[in-house]
Amino acid sequence: MPRDFKKSYKFAIKTSLFITLILTLFFGGFLHYHGLFEFYSLGIFLVFSYLVSFFIIQYRVENFIYKRVKKIYDNVTLLDATTLRPNQITTDMATLTREVEKFAEDKKLEIETLKIRETYRKEFMGNVSHELKTPLFTVQGYILTLLDGAMKDKAVRKKYLQRAGKGVERLIYIVKDLDMITKLETGDLHLHFENFNIVEMVQNAFDLLEMKAAKKNITLTFDIPYKEPVWVYADKERIQQVLSNLIVNSIKYGKKGGTTEISIENLIKNKVIVRVTDNGEGIEMANIPRLFERFYRVDKSGSRKEGGSGLGLSIVKHIIEAHNEKIYVESDFGVGSEFSFTLEKSKNSTKIIASEKTGQGRKKT
Repeated sequence: MPRDFKKSYKFAIKTSLFITLILTLFFGGFLHYHGLFEFYSLGIFLVFSYLVSFFIIQYRVENFIYKRVKKIYDNVTLLDATTLRPNQITTDMATLTREVEKFAEDKKLEIETLKIRETYRKEFMGNVSHELKTPLFTVQGYILTLLDGAMKDKAVRKKYLQRAGKGVERLIYIVKDLDMITKLETGDLHLHFENFNIVEMVQNAFDLLEMKAAKKNITLTFDIPYKEPVWVYADKERIQQVLSNLIVNSIKYGKKGGTTEISIENLIKNKVIVRVTDNGEGIEMANIPRLFERFYRVDKSGSRKEGGSGLGLSIVKHIIEAHNEKIYVESDFGVGSEFSFTLEKSKNSTKIIASEKTGQGRKKT
């Protein structure tokens, strides 16, 4: 290992000076006692003594410190100390102190990160087990009831098998969503980009979810009539999933007789922003930073009355980020929420914002 020293001579200079002064005094006294005192001879002795003392002391100190510092570097290298590089070993204590402090700080941050990940892992595993055990126990209960004799009653048998089937469907739904998130995170899910009309896609989503919205008397609408198509460049199937998840979410947590409104606006020259706004119950500020976590629910009750896998918003975030786009959320508790995301315009996209929308900010209905 090369000794690439950053040398500090302060110790050697001071120590050599003390030794030289003491030796010079003794030597001067010796010459004076024998009647041989000469300033010239004394000066030569002083310079010679200083140089010899300095080089011997500096050499010995560097070797002494180097061996111990090298041992420190070797020990921390076993801990994968990437900030302490062996080819830059230094005997300068100030530099060494800074490097060790930086190493300690990096390790502290690493440990804190590992603790956060461990907490997240435990929470995630608990959420997964909770989400899976409910339908599993439901299916098990119906099957055991049938095996205990209820199978003989045709009406009960059919009803219980149908309910068990719904439980299995929910399990499949959760597993599929988990599989999709895993693929998105690992980059195994490939996006197929194409040009499509986002206005038409929103209208199709409205048509598909019309009955679900009607159960709560929620109106699905655009903010203004879009007479011209708005062409964007993205994965059509995945963006359809994003829109469906956001609209379903707004219906779930919207108030009866409320409105879910979608607007499409120019953001910058090559971007549009799609906003999904509702006048539902809203989200408390403390919950917003965790909205896109897997299985995180604002409703902490165990009933899961609104259903779903708890993965919808997480999937939305991963899909949008896979497009290298951004997703935003704004909410006023008790007033409503707005989820918005950006998309790249296709080259033949037309202007989409009517003059009355110019300068208009976020709109609540």
